[in-house]
Amino acid sequence: FFRRCAHQGGIAERKAMIDREHDLSITKQAEVLQISRGSVYYLPRPVPDADLAVMRRLDRLHLEFPFAGSRMLRGLLAAEGCKIGRRHVKTLMRRMGIEALYRRPRTTKPEPGHKIYPYLLRGMEITRPNQVWAMDITYIPMARGFVYLAVVLDWATRRVLSWRLSITMEAAFCVETLEDALALHGRPDVFNTDQGSQFTGADFTAVLAGNGIAISMDGKGAWRDNVFVERLWRSVKYEEVYLRAYETVSEARDSIGRYLDFY
Repeated sequence: FFRRCAHQGGIAERKAMIDREHDLSITKQAEVLQISRGSVYYLPRPVPDADLAVMRRLDRLHLEFPFAGSRMLRGLLAAEGCKIGRRHVKTLMRRMGIEALYRRPRTTKPEPGHKIYPYLLRGMEITRPNQVWAMDITYIPMARGFVYLAVVLDWATRRVLSWRLSITMEAAFCVETLEDALALHGRPDVFNTDQGSQFTGADFTAVLAGNGIAISMDGKGAWRDNVFVERLWRSVKYEEVYLRAYETVSEARDSIGRYLDFY
């Protein structure tokens, strides 16, 4: 039954087919229906309250000082009276999906099977919709937990074409967001992302290549390569997220959705 349904309807319809009372586990049902497990559960990760408080502060500091690494962020926290070790800061930064944003020599290799594509937008004049789309993920704090927000943005119009929330940064969640944008708005000439493993993996790049879309990737740690998405995050955080304390993921989804419609 589930394998037959996997070929019917869109992602929302397939999610509705999940039967939480079925003998087949929810994880297995999601796999067979070809949807991400994270998008089915939609629950914040259990994290100690003390860590959540530090993560919320790190999120604000990262927006103010995008060039700050774990050493500087630890110092900024210490100046505010928060005693925390640098290793702990690095651990929380990894969980949040943030890093210091500055150009540096590439000293690490991409994950096996993941290809890094060149940045194609330098000097390009962006003059029309669907010429260039960009995508990124950001951390969203909640009252008792957190989720991740992914968006696809049109560079010419600054319009948010599609977005999703997830409890993980897994590739499937990003692929679904991309597929939503393609289904609703056609396809761009160029698609730009950072070098995150979600975007360099074969599942994601295959969707772009299969639609004849040129793939562009930021320089490592170079936030200016995707500056319009960074501006969006700043607006989302200061005009929506930091003014709320979402109790549930559904509340976060509804409120963020209203804001993005306005944006």
